[in-house]
Amino acid sequence: MAYDPKAIEPKWQAYWDEHSTFRAQIDPTKPKFYALDMFPYPSGAGLHVGHPMGYTATDILCRYKRMLGFNVLHPMGWDSYGLPAERYAMRTGVHPAITTKRNIETFRGQVKRLGFSYDWSREFATTDPAYVRWTQWIFLKLFERGLAYQAEVAVNWCPAQNTVLANEEVKDGKYVETGDPVVRRLMRQWMLRITHYADRLVDDLDELDWPENVKTMQRNWVGRSEGAEIHLPIAGSRHSVTVFTTRADTLFGVTCCILAPEHALLASIVTPEARATVDTYIERAKTLDDTVRGDAGRKKSGVFTGAYAIHPVSGERLPVWVADYVLAGYGSGAVMAVPAHDGRDHEFARHFGLPIVRVVDDGLNGDITQAAYEGDGLMVNSGFLNGLTVTQAKQAMVTWLEQHGAGRAKVTYRLRDWLFSRQRYWGEPIPVLHLTDGSIVPLPEDALPLLPPELDDYKPAPGGEPPLARAEDWVRTTAPGTDIPAMRETNTMPQWAGSSWYFLRFLDPHNDREFVSKEAEKYWMPVDVYVGGPEHTVLHLLYARFWHKVLYDIGVVSTKEPFRKLFNQGMMLAFSYKDEAGRYYESDQVVERDGKHFSGTVELSRQVEKMSKSRFNVVNPDDVVQEYGADALRLYEMFMGPLEVAKPWQPSGLTGVRRFLERAWRMVCDDNDMPHPLVQDGPDVPEVLLRLRHKTVRTVTEDIEGLRFNTAIARLMEMANVLTHASIRPREVVETFVKLLAPFAPHVAEELWGKLGYDGTLAYAPWPNFDPELALDERQEYVVQVNGKVRHRFHGETGLDAKALAAAAKAEPQVRALLEGRKVMKEIAIPGRLVNFVVGE
Repeated sequence: MAYDPKAIEPKWQAYWDEHSTFRAQIDPTKPKFYALDMFPYPSGAGLHVGHPMGYTATDILCRYKRMLGFNVLHPMGWDSYGLPAERYAMRTGVHPAITTKRNIETFRGQVKRLGFSYDWSREFATTDPAYVRWTQWIFLKLFERGLAYQAEVAVNWCPAQNTVLANEEVKDGKYVETGDPVVRRLMRQWMLRITHYADRLVDDLDELDWPENVKTMQRNWVGRSEGAEIHLPIAGSRHSVTVFTTRADTLFGVTCCILAPEHALLASIVTPEARATVDTYIERAKTLDDTVRGDAGRKKSGVFTGAYAIHPVSGERLPVWVADYVLAGYGSGAVMAVPAHDGRDHEFARHFGLPIVRVVDDGLNGDITQAAYEGDGLMVNSGFLNGLTVTQAKQAMVTWLEQHGAGRAKVTYRLRDWLFSRQRYWGEPIPVLHLTDGSIVPLPEDALPLLPPELDDYKPAPGGEPPLARAEDWVRTTAPGTDIPAMRETNTMPQWAGSSWYFLRFLDPHNDREFVSKEAEKYWMPVDVYVGGPEHTVLHLLYARFWHKVLYDIGVVSTKEPFRKLFNQGMMLAFSYKDEAGRYYESDQVVERDGKHFSGTVELSRQVEKMSKSRFNVVNPDDVVQEYGADALRLYEMFMGPLEVAKPWQPSGLTGVRRFLERAWRMVCDDNDMPHPLVQDGPDVPEVLLRLRHKTVRTVTEDIEGLRFNTAIARLMEMANVLTHASIRPREVVETFVKLLAPFAPHVAEELWGKLGYDGTLAYAPWPNFDPELALDERQEYVVQVNGKVRHRFHGETGLDAKALAAAAKAEPQVRALLEGRKVMKEIAIPGRLVNFVVGE
C-alpha cells in the first residue's frame, strides 16, 4: 500500500477528536507547559499558508513536551470583534454576527485539517456573550480604580470610515487598511490610564525571555525620559509655557521656544498679525500623523507666533514658534530649542535663520553652525554653570530652577493614555450609564453581559455619532434599581479589548461564577511560550501586559507578567504581479513571454512580497493538503528556513518533503501494508546505527528546544536515508525515528506506530533518550585562528583535549604554512571549538 495522506489524516484527526486526546486538565503531579498562539481574526478570506507557520511551531513544541511527560495546555480561539468584520458586512450586506460565525466555521475546519493538537473543549470567540461579560467586567474594575475616564482629546478621524483609528492604524496620514485619508480632530473619548503603569511596563521586561529587539520596541514606545520641567513666562501676558527637557544643562543655549500645533496656549498668545498664518499652519498639521511629523529626516517647517517667552535665568526674550515636529503627545507639547546641541533644533534654526549658541565645549572647536554637538564636555557661555561637566550642570541647573520656582526635576514618557472609544457597531458596549446630572455610573456586575442591540443599519454616521445611538429604545434606560432616567454609552470598545486577556480565559473557559478560578490560574500561568507575527510586537503586547498588571493588583492573577517567552515567526512571502500604476493581477491571468510577464498586452513586474489577499498571491492551505497532505505542509513550512526569518513560498519544495514521507513509509511498511521484513528485533544493533540513533535523538531534541525546526527535519531526513539503505533496520532504531517524527508529521507517525504493533495513540509515548557518549560526533569541525583572526577550519576527532587539539591543528598542512617562519608566542586551545596561535613576525 502506498503512503496515502487522504486516508491517514482524516482517520487520526477523527481519533483525536473522539478520544479528546489533547484535552488538558490540572494535574499537580506533572510539570505544566502552556503554549499559546496569537489567535486569528476570522476574516472572510480564510487562512493562507502563512498562518499555519506559527501554529505548526507551537504544535511541535506541545507534542514534544507531552512525550517528555509535561501536562500541556494548547488552546485555540477567535478574535472576532473589530472594524474589518464591520467593513466586510457593509460590503456584502450581511450582518457581522452572521459573517463572523460563518468565518469561524471556515477557519476551524482549515485548522483541524492540519492536525494541530489543540484542546478544542476550551474554544471560544471574543464575541461570545460569556466572554463579553468578563471583558466588560475588567472595564468596570478599571473604572472603579480610576483607570478609565472620559476626556476631550485629539484623535485620528477617518471620514471615509466615520470612525476613530488607533495610531498604529495610520501611516502617512492614511488608514493602512484602505488608504483613506485621516485627519486629527478633537472628540470626547474614553481613555485608559496605561501611563500609570509606565515604569512597570519597562522595568518588568528584564524578567522576560523575549527577543531583545521586541524589548527595545516596548521600551521605546513607553519612552521613559528623566529631565526637568521648566516654566517660561510669556512677555506681556499672564500666561507661561512649560517645557520638558532632558538637557537642563543647555538652558543658556536656548534661542527660541517651539510649541506643537495642538498646544492649548496658542490661541491665547498668538498676535493678531500672526493669527491667519498660524491658523493655516495648524490646519495643515491636522492632516499629518505623528509618525510623519516625528520623522527625523523630514524637512522642518514652522511659523512665528509673534509672541516671546522670557528666559528664566538670563531674562532674554525668546521668540515662540509653532512647528509640527513638536508632538503634543510627548512631554508638555513644547520644547526649548537649543540649536547648538540638538540635531532637529539645529536644522530648524538654520532653516529660519535663528541664533546658534554653543554652551558645551567639544574640545575640538568644531563649527557649531554646520552641525549640532550632542556629546559630553565642559560648560561654556553658561554663567554659573561654566566649567562644569554636562552631568554636573544638569543637577546644578535643576537645583537652581527649584530654588527660584522656575522648574523642577521630572520624569516623562512618550506613552500616552490608551484611546479606548470606537464609533462603530461591532464591538463590546462600554458598560456605563450617563445620568441627566452629567455623572457616570457603572452597570452592576449582574447586568453583564451588555450586548449590542440588533441593528439593520450599523453604518457609522458622518458626524461621528456612533451607530448604537440609533437604537433609541436600547440607549434610553434607567439607573439600576431606580426610576432615574439614564442613557447608555454609545461608543464601543476597540478590538484590542478582547485580545488583551484571552490567554486567561483559556485557563477556565466555562467558569460562569468567577473571572478565573485561583487553582487554574495558579497552575497554568504564566504562558510558557507565546508565538505570533511581528506585527503585534508593540501595542497588543503592551495592552495585554497593562491589563494583566491591573488584574495582578486586584488579586485576580498571581504573576506580574503574562508571557514568559515570546517568539515571532517570520513572514510568508510570495510572488505578486502588478502594472506600472501599482494594480495587482491574479497569477492565473499572467503569462510569460521572453522572460517578461504580461496580462493581455499589459507588461507586469514580478516581485516577492508579503502574502496578502489584496496582492492576489495567497495560497490556500486546503489546496496544499488536498494535493500533498497536511504532514507535508507542516514539514515544508518548518523546513523552509529558520522560523524567525521571512521566506518565499516555493511549491517545488513540497515535492521533496512528500518524498521524504513516502520514504519513511516504505522504511516501515512493505508492499502488502505489513511491517517491512528488514525491521527486525534483536539485541545487537550495529554500532553505526546505534550511534546514528543517539546522535539524532540528541540533535533533534536540542533543535526542538531551540526552535530550530529546519535543522531537526534535516537530521530526520539523514536518519531515514541511512535506515533505508541499511541491510537490517533494528526495531529500536526505527521506533526511535517514528517517535522523533511524531511532533512534525503526527498523522503518518501515528499510522506507522500502529504498523509497528502498538495500539492507541503515539501522542503520549515517552520521548527517546540518548547516551551522551554514543551521541558524540566521531569527528567535528575546529577553527584555527592566528592572532585572533580565523584562518583555517579542519575536521578532527571529537573530544580532543587542549594539547591534542593544538597538535592536530599544527599537523594541518595549511596551518604549517601559516606558521612557517613565525614565532609562536602562545597557543590557546579551547576544546570542542578552536585553537588560536599568537605569533610574532
